[in-house]
Amino acid sequence: MPQVFFTRAARDDLIEIWTHIAEDDPTAADRVLDRLDEVASHLADNPQMGPARDDIRPGLRYLVSGSYLLLYRIDGDDIEIVRAVHGRRDLYGLF
Repeated sequence: MPQVFFTRAARDDLIEIWTHIAEDDPTAADRVLDRLDEVASHLADNPQMGPARDDIRPGLRYLVSGSYLLLYRIDGDDIEIVRAVHGRRDLYGLF
């Protein structure tokens, strides 16, 4: 079974997301990260489930969780989550 892991940039994104939301509601921040983690865990069972976004970066795919996107790529037998960003973010500017 493939392993799902977060890059340093994606982990930094998660910290930034949590910090921003926690300024108003730490419990809500925890829920958002829990949902993102749950969505990421589904990738091990179905790595191809997210639509391809080769227009942004070859091999890039994404999953939606609420207002956030997990941007990932399949790397051999593993799934690498490269960024976790708000859905309104300019995705072309990330790479």
